[in-house]
Amino acid sequence: MAQELLTADEVADRLGLHVRTVRNYVRDGRLTAVRIGKQYRIARADLEAFTGRPVEPAARDSAGRHRHVEASSIVDADAVDPDTASRVSTLLTGATAHRREGDERLRIETIYDERRAHLKIVVLGSLATSAHIFSLINAVLEEPDR
Repeated sequence: MAQELLTADEVADRLGLHVRTVRNYVRDGRLTAVRIGKQYRIARADLEAFTGRPVEPAARDSAGRHRHVEASSIVDADAVDPDTASRVSTLLTGATAHRREGDERLRIETIYDERRAHLKIVVLGSLATSAHIFSLINAVLEEPDR
């Protein structure tokens, strides 16, 4: 049975990392890979050992293409005081640090303009993860003033 080999790009995509980061892991010896020509190939078993969890095969359609579904969203909130902006940012930092299964692609960026009291949140992730993130944001922003 042939072992599935992944490219550095595929590994980066699955882990939500930049491809250079994956290549650096390989060069540093943290992630086992073989070099074929000028490219690295990482065995599924080596990736699972590196991450400490099973790696699901990417979903493919009938033509063999990988399926990828992702939501890109921007949340704009006005009249946000600095303390609330900090609470939202801290909450989202914690959410990205403690990801759930399937959250490899989650990316969140917060931008706060104190002069305008405006908070902008950029969310990139799976549909389910984005919905969860929105519920967290809503819990802080929609709570009654204390």
